[in-house]
Amino acid sequence: MAIQTRSVSQTRSFTTVFLIEMWERFGFYGMQVLMVTFMMKKLGFVDTKANLVWGAAAALIYATPAIGGWVGDKLIGTRRTMLLGAVILAIGYAMLWIPTDNAYITYLSLGVIVVGNGFFKPNAGNLVRKIYEGDETRIDSAFTIYYMAVNIGSMISMTATPWIRDYIGKRYGDDLGWHTAFGVCSIGLVLGLINYTLMKRTLSHIGSPSDDRAIDFKRVMGVMLAALATVFISAFILQSETVAKWCVYGAGIVILGIFIHLIRSSRPSERAGLTAALVLTVQTIFFFIFYAQMATSLNLFAQRNVDLSFYVFGVHLFNWIPEQYQNLNAIWIVLLSPVLVFIYNSLGKLGKDPSVATKFAWGFAAVALGFFMYGFGANGAVNGQVSSWVMIWGYGLYSLGELLVSGLGLAMIARYVPERMGGFMMGAYYVAVGISQYLGSVAANIAHIPDNLTDPVQSLAIYTHLFNVLGFVGIGCTLVAIAVLPLMNKLSASHSDAATNYEPLPAVRSEEFNTP
Repeated sequence: MAIQTRSVSQTRSFTTVFLIEMWERFGFYGMQVLMVTFMMKKLGFVDTKANLVWGAAAALIYATPAIGGWVGDKLIGTRRTMLLGAVILAIGYAMLWIPTDNAYITYLSLGVIVVGNGFFKPNAGNLVRKIYEGDETRIDSAFTIYYMAVNIGSMISMTATPWIRDYIGKRYGDDLGWHTAFGVCSIGLVLGLINYTLMKRTLSHIGSPSDDRAIDFKRVMGVMLAALATVFISAFILQSETVAKWCVYGAGIVILGIFIHLIRSSRPSERAGLTAALVLTVQTIFFFIFYAQMATSLNLFAQRNVDLSFYVFGVHLFNWIPEQYQNLNAIWIVLLSPVLVFIYNSLGKLGKDPSVATKFAWGFAAVALGFFMYGFGANGAVNGQVSSWVMIWGYGLYSLGELLVSGLGLAMIARYVPERMGGFMMGAYYVAVGISQYLGSVAANIAHIPDNLTDPVQSLAIYTHLFNVLGFVGIGCTLVAIAVLPLMNKLSASHSDAATNYEPLPAVRSEEFNTP
């Protein structure tokens, strides 16, 4: 591996990755915030189909980085694979720019985005890790800033793309509004690529051994052919609910079987840690069922049953577009992350930092309260519409739960899984998360709104039923997490010192791919 030289500072190298990551997240979240409503309003999908198609796409988006990290490490290089991923993503968003309402074009576009994301995400994270390799005093703060890039990019795009859709749509036609908004996502990636081209010298000494070798065009062609095949396979999965369902459930059985095999075949000293990782992974899967509601049921709830005006003491401040409420998650993450990092570090210095299992229990309790907040807000609804402040506080609790549960998933793998299994288990973890994204879309379909139902009072009752159900499931998850605490403490105590004597890690966004 190339060694850090004095000619380029770590900060400049980090800035290069930081900026392209920011633009990549700009593109991804700008697309995600619109996709479900696009499928309903422009492709003519009912809400249940739109939810399931996006759930299947999200599952694939989470699964492919497990392969992309391997491609970067072993085949064509970390830098090259990240750059290839960014180019493919720009193409995927540009395909959504095409002014057509053909559903198969959307499936193909999502397939291209799945492949691009798989190449980009694990390798961008790996580059940050390699920049600060051996510098333990700075790596945690570097990743904290890195995750801020995620929030900066996502906050800007989740605010901008719905506004662009409406602005262009009112002046030049609805079709042009939707596709221009998607096109902006592609433009963001192009800007990121231009900036990367200007700054790529700062990363010339960072990467995997494959980056230092001459390009093997046979390998590159093999990777591109496999990528092309994956695009069409993804499109085929997305257009068939039956195929998507069996792929997801089959993957779940395989992941569970792999966990059981690893536990049974591992050394006695490793079994406690692997068992603890399995328990926490199952809990994380349940969390992501809640997380998937942001782009599905909560998004559609905002479309039908939220007063879009913000008032403070009776004074009107501004209005939001329904899709923009998803932005509340990123805003709360920005506000809460530094607070949690401070609390973790302060408690850690006192030797009282709660265990990961304890944080999971608190996280599920926060998520449950968040969903009950929406149900509670229905009591004050006027003509079937709840106040925007209900969404703010509901998302706040939901986001706190995200940081406490899913934000610690990667830390859990690092602490409890033997190092020789770390890379494989990280990939298996994200496949499991992808499965739960699909299950989340299945849960969202509990709140199916028939086409002939236009009364917001009736739709409010349907959505709040779902949110109350999720709240009670969250309470159940909290009770289970509390019930297994003695077991988890026992497993941690019998595990190696590396599992218990650790520095507190920063809270991170749940969807980040941070492969070792």
